[in-house]
Amino acid sequence: MFKFSKTLNQFRDTVFSNIHGNNLIYNTCWEDPRCDRQMLDIQPDSKMVMITSAGCNALDYLLDNPQEINSIDVNPRQNALLQLKIAVFKHGTYEDLWKFFGEGHHDQAVEVYAQKLRPNLPDYAREFWDRNIIHFRKKSFYFFGTSGTFAWVFYQYINARPKLRKLITQLLEAQDLEEQRKLYLQIEPKIVTQVIKWLINRHFTLTLLGVPRAQRQLIVDEYPGGVSGFVTDCLRQVFMQLPTHDNYFWRLYLTGKYAPTCCPAYLEEANFETIKARVDKIKIHTTYISEFLRNNPDKYSQYILLDHQDWLAAHDVPALTDEWNLILKNSKKGTKILMRSASLRITFFPDFVSSALDFDTEITAKLHKQDRVGTYGSVYLGNVK
Repeated sequence: MFKFSKTLNQFRDTVFSNIHGNNLIYNTCWEDPRCDRQMLDIQPDSKMVMITSAGCNALDYLLDNPQEINSIDVNPRQNALLQLKIAVFKHGTYEDLWKFFGEGHHDQAVEVYAQKLRPNLPDYAREFWDRNIIHFRKKSFYFFGTSGTFAWVFYQYINARPKLRKLITQLLEAQDLEEQRKLYLQIEPKIVTQVIKWLINRHFTLTLLGVPRAQRQLIVDEYPGGVSGFVTDCLRQVFMQLPTHDNYFWRLYLTGKYAPTCCPAYLEEANFETIKARVDKIKIHTTYISEFLRNNPDKYSQYILLDHQDWLAAHDVPALTDEWNLILKNSKKGTKILMRSASLRITFFPDFVSSALDFDTEITAKLHKQDRVGTYGSVYLGNVK
């Protein structure tokens, strides 16, 4: 039985690696930059290191005008997405930006890409978008990629139920928490069904969402009700405790597009010229964080690690140790290190990390409750002593 279980887990990890290594996983960032910017204290002399994901938050951070942002991802498709966004800022119009990434649909996507964007992309991004720019002409771009596929399935499920779609529309437009709570209590039994709980608990579903087996196991081990119980409580936190009228994360997921009054800061028209003037501050690297730091030594002021160390802790502890050694070697007193986890409490920090950092539990406890995404178990902000 143990041998079968081990073989099954190896198969699941292989499936995840093949999907994650051959597809665009994230078409939007699922970390709230409003919270991040309060924690990171970005200054004009800040030199930042972050994981690209979909590139949304790197663009948002430009509003604080750091000296440089090093955006790193081992998946070149994620970096190709950020390259496309930067090209739209530099060579397109605000209308192009909104159609591409506000609505996720541009009738002239192929023409704009060929005339304005393609000549200004690096080879790897050009190769990717030559094959995939057509997705902006079809259904919403936010239904493209593996997480987008799951979003599309859920979108179809909602649209097949007009009463449910009406309730969700009312929820997204609600102006007070009392109204939201009443609406959500009507919605929850229709979206947290036994079938959907079963689907959420499947490894393949979580793989599409970019959640590896190690993270799934963290939730299963620590949370009553496993993954579906965790998701149910997350949704209650988001929709019953926080305003929905500015929650662009869930608006996008439920409708396939943003609204002008509910979108990331990088998509607001008032910020277009400011970000356009600063996009060259973003340096994009397709590599691992450890390799970047090994090849680009410096004293960086902020690190945004997302949740990738969950995977390292479960699969490659030597790599986790190596990454932390390089991070601390390339930090200075006061450097801020921000990370999230599927776990309710991180227990995998090496001893030398715990002694090198002061963790600001007061600000993380406060902002974790205000996070509009609401799908992480915990958030940590370490300050280098």
